[in-house]
Amino acid sequence: MSRWEGEGGLVLPAALRDQFPGLAGGWHYLDTAATAQKPQCVIDATVRAMGADYATVHRGVYARSANMTVAYEAARARVAAFIGAQTEEIVFVRGATEAINLVAHSFPNKGRVLLSVLEHHSNIVPWQLAGWQIDVCPLTADGCIDLDAAEAMLTPEHTMVAFAHVSNVLGSTLDAARAAELAHRVGAKLLLDGCQAVPRMAVDVAALDCDFYVFSGHKLYGPTGIGALWGRADLLEAMPPWQGGGSMIDKVTFAGTTYAPPPTRFEAGTPAIIEVMALHAAIDFTESVGLGAIHAHEARLVTQLREALHSRNDVTLFGPDEAAGIVSFALEGVHPHDLGTILDEPNSDFGRVAIRAGHHCAQPLMEHLGVSATARASFGLYSQDDDVAALLAGIERTRRIFG
Repeated sequence: MSRWEGEGGLVLPAALRDQFPGLAGGWHYLDTAATAQKPQCVIDATVRAMGADYATVHRGVYARSANMTVAYEAARARVAAFIGAQTEEIVFVRGATEAINLVAHSFPNKGRVLLSVLEHHSNIVPWQLAGWQIDVCPLTADGCIDLDAAEAMLTPEHTMVAFAHVSNVLGSTLDAARAAELAHRVGAKLLLDGCQAVPRMAVDVAALDCDFYVFSGHKLYGPTGIGALWGRADLLEAMPPWQGGGSMIDKVTFAGTTYAPPPTRFEAGTPAIIEVMALHAAIDFTESVGLGAIHAHEARLVTQLREALHSRNDVTLFGPDEAAGIVSFALEGVHPHDLGTILDEPNSDFGRVAIRAGHHCAQPLMEHLGVSATARASFGLYSQDDDVAALLAGIERTRRIFG
């Protein structure tokens, strides 16, 4: 049983919020799906890596460089353990966007890729730029990827299926194991965009049976500029490097170059040493709270908010009721940008509320929903009932302003 178990179920204590300096001053931050606030331990790890511990990695023979190299590779092992992978299968990248670009450009068997209507632009544009032929899987009525439709669409011409594990707009969760079975049935590989999954649910790539998994550190309470690509060892071995430079080489001559084995082959240049150290701290922090507790806590808040919005006759809700940490909606007669602006105004009744308003880098999904934008409230482990109450009070105030 989680240490956060109480009579009302899994409820993370409000005191956790005190560990996040960015939340000081009674600010109601409901934009965690865009980027999570950082706990003090991650900030401290960043300062330590940038200051007292700083040195390059993989190059220096002096003690501090050797120590930093050990810590850097320990962080790689930590990421691997976090998602149930092998250490040598983890490639450090700047984020999920770079990871998907790497696979789209370097995967040797380009063909047709099956995406879905709800994908983030970072899981659409790289495939276009790399010259893949794209097919688009529709959604179910409640906003999940329609795997029955995917089964009917997939053919041996498809060499890749690339789906969001959790939608950044709708919060809908993919049945990843079934998606993997359908992809593998026709000989395709499955790539999962895990940006919205890893901060709020346990991920085991072996159990998911996917072939590639990507995520960004800044949505996992870590820094920007760092993320991870996991790929099956045999697939990474068969892929040529995407970028060239220092570190990723075996031997360089003007006549030609040979490359290091994975994952080094895909990590050209001086790496993001500081960010990797901070990512390690973010994973430690998240697991110390407990992903099961985080998931249950956010699910309770999602239910609370959706039930309150369901009771209004001027709100349209998008996505399934069991959405993972995310609630997207539209307020009749009010553009989401206007709602977001009013919510952020200083107000003695409920304070300032930060939500996301726009297309959320998912323009094809907005077209499917028949809107130009939605308002999105997204929770983190630091979110509390008073954040929901403040948002609802702000919506009511907006309604009064617009009449």
